[in-house]
Amino acid sequence: MERSLQAARAATIVYFVLVGTLMGLWLVQIPTVEKHVGISHSTLGSLLVLLGLGAFLGMQVAGRLADRWGTRIVVPAAGVLCGATLVLPGLARNPWELAGALLAFGFGNGSLDVSMNAHAVHVEKAYGRPIMSTFHATFSVGGVIAALIGARATSAGLSSATTLGTAGAVGVVIALLPARSLLPGSPTITATATATAAVVPVPEPESAIPEAEVPRDASAKRRAPKRIWILAALAFACMLCEGVANDWSALDAKNVLGAGASTAAFAYGTYAAAMTIGRLLADRVCARIGPAAVLRYGAALGAAGFVIVAIAPGLATALAGWAIFGIGLSGCVPQLFSAAGHSDPASAGTNVSRVAGLGYIGMLAGPAVIGWLTRLTALNYTFLLPALLLVIAAVAAGILRTGAVGTRESEPEMAEHR
Repeated sequence: MERSLQAARAATIVYFVLVGTLMGLWLVQIPTVEKHVGISHSTLGSLLVLLGLGAFLGMQVAGRLADRWGTRIVVPAAGVLCGATLVLPGLARNPWELAGALLAFGFGNGSLDVSMNAHAVHVEKAYGRPIMSTFHATFSVGGVIAALIGARATSAGLSSATTLGTAGAVGVVIALLPARSLLPGSPTITATATATAAVVPVPEPESAIPEAEVPRDASAKRRAPKRIWILAALAFACMLCEGVANDWSALDAKNVLGAGASTAAFAYGTYAAAMTIGRLLADRVCARIGPAAVLRYGAALGAAGFVIVAIAPGLATALAGWAIFGIGLSGCVPQLFSAAGHSDPASAGTNVSRVAGLGYIGMLAGPAVIGWLTRLTALNYTFLLPALLLVIAAVAAGILRTGAVGTRESEPEMAEHR
């Protein structure tokens, strides 16, 4: 059981790296595709909304299918779909074809994103300790791989269709290879099997039916959706802030602080590096202080980072602010995804899709909101709005005190079952 669990964790990491690489390759190819199709920046911006719409739809569909069929089936299928549709934007010859291509690729990407996160919840539950943040850190590793591949392909003069098609084909193969290592069955069955295997083999009684089939009381049904939507709202706030940092950090350094184009890129680089390092460390921190504390202090630290950037007199101070923001926010979203999955193991996919879906909308909305606010005030002062959202998230962090996995906050509950 221990070896199979380690294999499932490694397989999950493969899928996180895969989706980060595939999405990163598309992002690297955006300028080339824009030029090939012959569209303006504004038209491209409108078409990118379809990518987000496709991802949102894919998240909702895949989440429900994961609960019905199991992540062992849905994750590799979604990986194949994501890899197969990656080539479509490179083949587009006009805005209409690009619109359809982005909708299809977004659907595949969203499907893989939610299903692999749902499986990550199953693995985390079986481990009995926080490991979700590490999975999200490997997504960032995929982005680095994509940047290296994209730079190499561009220097070799390869077209977008060739680059994306080759990467997509390799992605399809990679999506199939670790499929057998994924955990079988529902999260409830998996977690129960892991716990009992560590004690003593227990024969299956006649009443040993999947927990998903056991009727729940009506009050539990009423409580779960409310908690999930609160988690989704917090994901919206946190991922909106991520979207702001992704799209506006370099522009703030260039337009507000007067940095050169190459130097301004360090603003995003500093944030991204801090985010990756923070996620690699967040699981250990979460195991010591609990997910609620990670969200509370992380969101507060992120808000402080935004304030520092907003009032920074020079680039060095702004870079420090982006580093603080990245470290602070790094562990927040993984804790929300984890809490959503653990709220009801039999509906982990559906719940994660709700939280991730609304969070994804926030990531898309953040840059647009900042753009609108720049008509009213300077760019750096608009960062005070996402800072306020993170303060609200810090105040609401107590929602994570229930359903923790492998943390101090779950110890009283665990003690009852010893």
